[in-house]
Amino acid sequence: MKKILIVDDEKSIVTLLKYNIEKAEYLTDVAYDGETALKKAEQKKFDLIVLDLMLPKMDGMEVCKQLRLNNNNTPIIMLTAKDELYDKVLGLEYGADDYLTKPFSPKEVIARIKAVLRRTNGDNTRQSTTIQIGRLTVYPEKYEAEMEGNILTFTRKEFELLLYLTTHKGNVLSRDQLLSAVWNYDFSGDSRIVDVHISRLRDKIESNTRTPTYIKTIRGLGYKMEEPKI
Repeated sequence: MKKILIVDDEKSIVTLLKYNIEKAEYLTDVAYDGETALKKAEQKKFDLIVLDLMLPKMDGMEVCKQLRLNNNNTPIIMLTAKDELYDKVLGLEYGADDYLTKPFSPKEVIARIKAVLRRTNGDNTRQSTTIQIGRLTVYPEKYEAEMEGNILTFTRKEFELLLYLTTHKGNVLSRDQLLSAVWNYDFSGDSRIVDVHISRLRDKIESNTRTPTYIKTIRGLGYKMEEPKI
């Protein structure tokens, strides 16, 4: 049975989440502050973490960041009372897998948990074929890529976006397509999340971000991964 860590400083929310998550036949553990959450996540094995953004001692963003820096890839659904694009983008860049704004319905939480677990469980069966595009080599099974022998560092979402682009090389992909494929979530027009991640990818793989040779912008349509012309 899969185990989920619930992290929120509001006991009423923890009680609500715990009841509904256990009703959906998952095991649970709880933490009421960021430091405790980080310790538990590092000492125990969880299949997913439901993590509030605003926490005492250490906020959820920092917990997420520290886990990813320590190569802990446990899926994270971040909770927040805020509904600003900046928080969504920052949370996803730090490695969160999904984002849920308070107030939320218990059914929505369970649906998101199931969707994230389905998506992340697929990582173990990910194709092992190495992908080569120009000087860029992508290793899907290792969540790694390198440029001319130099290992590149990515957040989880950056790599998933890169992998989707490379496996659809030559196709024009709209922002909505990328949101659906990589985040599995409709952000109601918040396409800047895609733009920010594309910009970060370009910083890592392009020799000149002003004239990109790998990830091309197709004006009015979206983005396309191309084989660079040598």
